[in-house]
Amino acid sequence: MVKSTRFLLIIFLSFFSLFLFSQENTRDEMIKKQLFFATKHKIDINGKPLDFTAIAEEIFLKNDDNKIIASVFSFSYLKKSKKNVVRPVIFVFNGGPGSSSIWLHLSSIAPWKVKLTPEINSSNLPPFGLEDNTDCLLDVADLVFIDPVGTGFSHIIEPGMPENFYGVDQDAESMAQFIEKWLIKNNRWNSPKFLIGESYGSQRASVLPRALMGGVTYSGIMRGITLDGIIMLGTTLESPIKKLTADETSHRAASLLPTLAKTAWYYNKVNKALYSYDEFQKEVSAFAEKDYLNALLLDNEQKLSVAEKSTIIEKLCTYTGLSKDFFSSTLEIKPNIFADSLLSKENLQIGLYDTRYNLPLEHSGNDPVADDPAMGRYVPGFTAAFRELMVSKLNIDIQDPYKTIDWKNISFQWQWSRKETKKGPDFTDDLNVVLRRTPNLKVFIAGGSYDLATPIGYAKKSTEKANFPTGRVTFKEYESGHMLYLGKTGKLFSHDLRSFILSSCK
Repeated sequence: MVKSTRFLLIIFLSFFSLFLFSQENTRDEMIKKQLFFATKHKIDINGKPLDFTAIAEEIFLKNDDNKIIASVFSFSYLKKSKKNVVRPVIFVFNGGPGSSSIWLHLSSIAPWKVKLTPEINSSNLPPFGLEDNTDCLLDVADLVFIDPVGTGFSHIIEPGMPENFYGVDQDAESMAQFIEKWLIKNNRWNSPKFLIGESYGSQRASVLPRALMGGVTYSGIMRGITLDGIIMLGTTLESPIKKLTADETSHRAASLLPTLAKTAWYYNKVNKALYSYDEFQKEVSAFAEKDYLNALLLDNEQKLSVAEKSTIIEKLCTYTGLSKDFFSSTLEIKPNIFADSLLSKENLQIGLYDTRYNLPLEHSGNDPVADDPAMGRYVPGFTAAFRELMVSKLNIDIQDPYKTIDWKNISFQWQWSRKETKKGPDFTDDLNVVLRRTPNLKVFIAGGSYDLATPIGYAKKSTEKANFPTGRVTFKEYESGHMLYLGKTGKLFSHDLRSFILSSCK
């Protein structure tokens, strides 16, 4: 019996050893086949020819035991430059959390961009277009588009696990490790460094500088990587797990009103004979900041008189195009209710991601993205154009699906709890830390006038409350939606970023 047990144990250990050996061989083979695609290109930027190299590649991340736990895929665009010329480099990512970098990759900052026809309320049926971007930022900086772990072609590798990556701090650590490895590989330690993050990417861009610097308490390691500039688009700086007080909710509602009014103006729901556009916006902003906010706060305490409430409702109807019935129970206008209500008589719903888009109100599948009149219209164009970019321009031969956004495995599992911060803080806390650490760092915050997904008024309110150092933060609004480079704003947007980068490098 003892001999039999020993024999079985020997057999088990032999098979287990073979399994481990097989795993190591698989890992070795994977490293040998590390994905790398390089191509040469030429583009005209503002009338001047520019030669550049496009590199699509994977970089492996390791754990504390020096074992590979993930592959991060990126797309780098590097201008051909003279020896010893130190060029800025911009690391670019989107949000979600769970989104790849496809949206900014095909925007007005990269060498190629999606062509939507027309650019607003575009068709979501092929064929779709891809075109050279003559406003590309390559003339002032090299560009690196990063797909966080689990998005695009980036993926977890055992013994890595989802909990190593899918959370605020975990994500920042993995992105910092990637950027550090990219800098080592390309010998770019002395390059001015910038981040561009969109949507959740703006929150990531607030946290990531702490991981890049490192320290005793936050990451336990010191990287010593600092930044010259941070650019946030479709900006949201509040934690979704933070519970708002009634007064905070009122402040948000008041800050939203100018966005709602701009949409009402766009759809001719405002009597334009009474105002010029600028006069209208000035009047709405003043009303929102004072009378409307005071009314909301008083209403919270049930101290708003019937006459005062009637006066406020009259103004709200004038500015938003909504009927008095809309305000029968509350003075607050929620984005999703407004999207369903503004054009309800025409049986139309407007988009939350861009209110200039619309679709029939009836027969919606009620998916917050697939049925959004904006996202549902331009997503197919972006995905098809990106595949065309990979095949026809970058010569990438990968047959696997490119994960544009993964909610199931990433967004729905995301860990919002933080290290060494109070529960549910605004991400402005992190931004203030890095602004203190790096006195010359500058921040560019931007939003779209027609964005109800991350309304610019919310971002303005967050920055006011954060009390950032004077002169360090630039705030810009564009006549566009969540993707503020769509709808004839791309050229201005690129021009503003170019100016920001050049001024930040002085």
